[in-house]
Amino acid sequence: MSCGQKGLLSSAFSLFSCPSQILNQSQTLLKSQRVLFSLFSNQEMANLLLFITRSFFKLCSFSLLILFLISCSSFPSTEAYDPLDPNGNITIKWDIMSWTSDGYVAVVTIYNFQQYRHIQAPGWKLGWTWAKKEVIWSMMGGETTEQGDCSRFKGNIPHCCNKHPTVVDLLPGTPYNQQIANCCKGGVLNSWAQDPATAASSFQLSVGQSGTTNKTVRVPVNFTLKAPGPGYTCGPAKIVKPSRFVTPDGRRETQAMMTWNVACTYSQFLAQEAPSCCVSFSSFCNDTIVPCSKCACGCQNTSQPGSCVESKASHIAPFVNSYTPLVRCTSHMCPVRVHWHIKLNYKEYWRVKITITNFNYNMNYTQWNLVVQHPNFDNLTQSFSFNYKSITPYTAINDTAMLWGIKFYNDMLLEAGPLGNVQSELLFRKDKATFTFEEGWAFPRRIYFNGDNCVMPTPNVYPGLPNASSHQLTSALGLLVTLLAAMALLFGHA
Repeated sequence: MSCGQKGLLSSAFSLFSCPSQILNQSQTLLKSQRVLFSLFSNQEMANLLLFITRSFFKLCSFSLLILFLISCSSFPSTEAYDPLDPNGNITIKWDIMSWTSDGYVAVVTIYNFQQYRHIQAPGWKLGWTWAKKEVIWSMMGGETTEQGDCSRFKGNIPHCCNKHPTVVDLLPGTPYNQQIANCCKGGVLNSWAQDPATAASSFQLSVGQSGTTNKTVRVPVNFTLKAPGPGYTCGPAKIVKPSRFVTPDGRRETQAMMTWNVACTYSQFLAQEAPSCCVSFSSFCNDTIVPCSKCACGCQNTSQPGSCVESKASHIAPFVNSYTPLVRCTSHMCPVRVHWHIKLNYKEYWRVKITITNFNYNMNYTQWNLVVQHPNFDNLTQSFSFNYKSITPYTAINDTAMLWGIKFYNDMLLEAGPLGNVQSELLFRKDKATFTFEEGWAFPRRIYFNGDNCVMPTPNVYPGLPNASSHQLTSALGLLVTLLAAMALLFGHA
């Protein structure tokens, strides 16, 4: 809790004693009032004193209300909570493996425990602030982005002397003598449910001027994680039981000298100003196609040329930052659109077609994934060209599914263009107790793309069933036309 929050809290709690202060001060005012009444019999003086007393009560009550509201607004918000992945986080584990003459050698591992949110290129950046005057003598499996001021060292120059170092992962193809296990992936981490084998990244560092015992070592503070941009908020490092390691032959167990953990949680509000995807609907039983909401991810800036690219543009100029979205000009201006189409209706089953379209000219989405919440996923029969895994955030209710591409087939969503889409179909078995095409039940409740919540159409525009009265009118009109034609034919031959 910050000093400002403590000050506001102390002010708020001190105000709870306001009634006692009001009582004491009001008693003093009443005594003074009696004295003045004894000296002055003027009714105007009595009214003035009564006004002063009432104003004091109102002022104290108003001050209490204002400071209480300020203190409530100073508490941290819960924007990082994800209802479909309530326990998802990125955990940073710092294991001191051995002591050196002036410090220690540690292995730092980043675990992505999020079910469906992954870190894509250009990868993660991990930063912190040293508690003392520590330096990094050497590193393996990672490197700092800056060396810092090492002018005080005359002989052996440290790898980094920065008070606030930032570490990045090494790229694939790094020489073996600079690698350790789980390193050198370019900072890319897959989600835990999609591929747990590639959901961790490690690097090793030799720290100096830090202390050489558990009592002299100080835990770093102010951890930051960018993946690759903002969005993650890291808590303080907590010392935990030392990690244990088993040798490859399984016959010996060792443990770290000291271990601390840092947990980082994601907030889409912090990661980006606007949403990154939207959803559109259609159905076989209705000619209406519900598009993505207008300006779902932002509106076209007509005063700024180049803010979007026309679909018929013959040439696209290279962008300075290839990871900044450069989207096709559309009404919704979203980099990604997900279309849910109710395709067929059988007696015992119903079929849905899902199409994911990339409108971003600067991004090939590798290892993409889609999370869909719909009550009929407990009766999913087949997914034809996507991988499928059930996610049960509410334990007993199976209404959430994670879908992703098949490796080397459709696991990459290419940039905007004719080939910039992937699609699959889902076959559901009907549950007669719940299934219906009415009131939008057949459309999903929410959709995530790469962990970001997509903008859904409003329920009042969902495609509905054809109007029964229009069918009846059409049938009656058809019957009348047939009858008249038959009568005309009969009289013509007469």
